[in-house]
Amino acid sequence: MTKINRHVLSELSPEARQSLLIRAQGNFESVEERTREIIDDLRARGDEALIEYAERFDGARLDPAGLLVTEEEFAEADKLVEPALRGAIEQAVENIRAHHRAQVPPKSWMDEHTPGVISGERVIPVASAALYVPRGKGSFPSVMMMLAIPATLAEVPRIVACTPPGPDGSIDAATLVAAKLCGIDRIYKMGGAQAIAALAFGTQSVERVDKIVGPGNQYVSAAKRLLYGSVDPGPPAGPSESVILCDGNADPEVVVRELLIEAEHGPDSAALLVTDSEKLANRVEELVPALLANLPEQRRSFCESVLSGFGGIVITSGVDESVDFTNNYAPEHLRVIVDRPFELLNRLVNAGEVLLGDHASIAFGNFAIGMNAILPTGGSARSYSCVGVEEFIKRSSFAYVSAEGARRLGPVAIELATYEGFPGHAAAAEFVLGRASQ
Repeated sequence: MTKINRHVLSELSPEARQSLLIRAQGNFESVEERTREIIDDLRARGDEALIEYAERFDGARLDPAGLLVTEEEFAEADKLVEPALRGAIEQAVENIRAHHRAQVPPKSWMDEHTPGVISGERVIPVASAALYVPRGKGSFPSVMMMLAIPATLAEVPRIVACTPPGPDGSIDAATLVAAKLCGIDRIYKMGGAQAIAALAFGTQSVERVDKIVGPGNQYVSAAKRLLYGSVDPGPPAGPSESVILCDGNADPEVVVRELLIEAEHGPDSAALLVTDSEKLANRVEELVPALLANLPEQRRSFCESVLSGFGGIVITSGVDESVDFTNNYAPEHLRVIVDRPFELLNRLVNAGEVLLGDHASIAFGNFAIGMNAILPTGGSARSYSCVGVEEFIKRSSFAYVSAEGARRLGPVAIELATYEGFPGHAAAAEFVLGRASQ
């Protein structure tokens, strides 16, 4: 019998409610020590450590010359991918590029907002970025597309990717095809905390980067946190998670199938049904075993672990409590199946993405709509956004001040500098003001 967590929110203590918000990503301390050891070892031994970890964790025997995917491997991957899959990748690339092209900002702007004072900003891509594409529980060409397209649209001068090798030392063929279609041709065969460290510090074969973007397991997430300051680790993107927010009119079979989407990613994922309908909750619970039985054994095992672990059913007293709980949870994926979904949209303020209505499956969001599926996890959707073009750019402000502008700004700067106790600032402002007033 499949065990499914079930929580009636009104019956829970404040502590129990708080515990519902915990996900695997929050259990940072459990892997911190081991992750730190890997980082220190990688920094000390470079390629030698990378080779050892590839054999230990991925079962792959590599040498430093084989860390980088070759042109021959790209060509072989192109032959291995079936036409139907290649067509799906091409269509996904087109949709993702169309969605993200709208995010590309103007190269610069400026405005004379005060006579004699021109200020503005320039948009500049980061100098180098690495795309982290996981592989542990599957192969993910979709992740490559979701990362590569905004990075290329941002015009990052140097883009590399990394993904763990298989036991034979190869990289997933579809992932290589997706990379080429997106303009990425430099891919390292490495993953885990050791890959994050290699990209942060550099090794004999791996050139360091300024930014790393992409999802990963607890060790990848922990490495990013520990290396913050040495490299920009991008938005938190840990184990997958979803909330399916429903009213009593939702189709229970649709609900179960949506729950299983993120649950099948792995045992450290989270998938919650949030509803004010006990009748729906009961029917969902009844349907889960039959629909689980259709999954392969490994994915079924993942789902069972999730539904009895970080997932399950949360029953609320009404739509207001459902919305409040969801905002507190701040899920990566939020699926809204209610009669009038757009009435809730502006109230749902903490989510990586919001998929509205009976037909907007999380699966469509993950692969086909074009919106980015690399989303903040672990509650970080309270302050982080989905990956997009802006993840790979930075803004630099500039200004020009004429003599007329200096006469307007000088008294303001002098007054504030004096109040805040900076006599050097005030003196400099007085000097420029004096020259402008001659």
